[in-house]
Amino acid sequence: MKHLLLIILLMGLFSCKKENKTTEPDLSTNFFFDKAKGYYNKNILDSAFYNFNLAKNSFLDNKDSIGAARALANMAQIQTSKGDFFGSIKTSLESNKFLKDEKDITVTKTLTSNYNNMAIASNNLKVFDSAYIYYKKALGYANNNEDRYTCYNNIGDVLISQGNLKLAKEYLKKAILTNSSSNYSRAINNFAKAKYLDDKNYNPVPEFYKALEIREKTNDQWGKNSSFETLSEYYLNRDKNLSLDFAKRMLQTAIQNKSFDDQVIALQKIITLDPKNYLENFKRFNYINDSIQIARSRDKNQFAVVRYDLEAKNATYQRLKAKSFKQDIGIVSLILILIGGSFWYRRRQKRLKQENELKIKNNQLKISKKVHDVVANGIYQVMTKIENQENIDKNEMLDELEFVYEKSRDISYEKHDSKNEEKDFSKKISTLIGSFNNENVKTYLVGNNENIWKNLSESHQDEVYQIIRELLVNMKKHSQAKFTSLKFEKNDNALKIKYTDNGVGISDLNQQKGTGIYNTENRIETIGGDITFEKNPTGGLIIQITIPIQSKYV
Repeated sequence: MKHLLLIILLMGLFSCKKENKTTEPDLSTNFFFDKAKGYYNKNILDSAFYNFNLAKNSFLDNKDSIGAARALANMAQIQTSKGDFFGSIKTSLESNKFLKDEKDITVTKTLTSNYNNMAIASNNLKVFDSAYIYYKKALGYANNNEDRYTCYNNIGDVLISQGNLKLAKEYLKKAILTNSSSNYSRAINNFAKAKYLDDKNYNPVPEFYKALEIREKTNDQWGKNSSFETLSEYYLNRDKNLSLDFAKRMLQTAIQNKSFDDQVIALQKIITLDPKNYLENFKRFNYINDSIQIARSRDKNQFAVVRYDLEAKNATYQRLKAKSFKQDIGIVSLILILIGGSFWYRRRQKRLKQENELKIKNNQLKISKKVHDVVANGIYQVMTKIENQENIDKNEMLDELEFVYEKSRDISYEKHDSKNEEKDFSKKISTLIGSFNNENVKTYLVGNNENIWKNLSESHQDEVYQIIRELLVNMKKHSQAKFTSLKFEKNDNALKIKYTDNGVGISDLNQQKGTGIYNTENRIETIGGDITFEKNPTGGLIIQITIPIQSKYV
């Protein structure tokens, strides 16, 4: 939510001011730049990005480096608003390369915009040291008081994230001098937060409500959402009902703003604060979070493809333009080259399109699989523990939910999973199977010892863990079993797992396999194993799994 609010402020931060009309130059434009601005104002950002890129090339053809820099600055802001933070920083740096004359007011405004954009992107990547440096650079180029007040506010905000509260208060004390209602409400909200965090006896509530009142009077929807988030967080350990109320208000405003990031933040709080509607809220959170990750992966690939595609076309255009100055004999050669090049280019573009579509699809499947394994099954396991245990340790449950939440954030930032901290894999398997044991379902475990898992690679161990959890979740949801057992055996070449339950079974093994069973089959196939399903003669289901043990681990 924070990066969207800052981007909105950034859009209007460096517009031309009346006070500088004697020195303010007329800004250059072209057909593509005007077209891009039209799409930008209508929030059709994909088309705006595409046309800003065309505008940049057109400016460069006319040797207008400042125009090219302005087009790139707008492209960078679009990338930040879409969550492509690394790509956004790269585009802003590219824009800065064209900004040499720092005496030109358009140059300084664009530099300020670029450094603010890089700071916002760094802040969302949680690289706070870089964000602080970029905000300081932006402040150095700001040429009027309101721009400086905005920079003071931004610097104070990132200093709060760093924990440097005393210095944050110094900057925010300057920020509240602004004449802008949106900047003032944001400044007093941040200032109150810094004072409270620095002194736990300080009461920030009057200032929090004052900021909210200003935002409601000016119909500042994004600002209201920021206030709701602040107040919900403040009351989290003081008044859970009030905290829940502000989280729900934040969710409703986020829906009106069509801000999926805000909806995720609000639902994370609601899931913790409203246990009665936990499952409904979690499903909603899971769906929205999944959609965000897929959309961001798509946007990143799309931005990269647009840049590459247009650069390739521009390079072809420049080559043709240079060849036009050669003699008549060169024209004949050019025609032959153009025919062959056009055929090659079309084939190559078609191949690139197919490759990128495949990459996007694979990335979507990878993210979906991670969310299912880490978030969905992790949450279901926590739910099973809550259901099965009479005396629930609230802190333990919150720790487990926080662990799943951190894992989901790792997925959103595309971090690789950390290595398994549990050295004894047999204990991890015992804990997993034991978590599904209760008075209605008895779980039994045979053959689970340290030697069983010896020589099985860590990646195979992780797949086995996910397979067993998938089977147990499927059993809990669908089988109506009273008991289930897992037996582990190993010979020199393979690990064998036998799963048995006395549930309703599967009447038609070819027609009634659900998502869980298909996920299990895919995992087994991935690691070169084999799986068979049998009807239990006494009722229920028997699953036989064989996993090869590679010779290099023996």
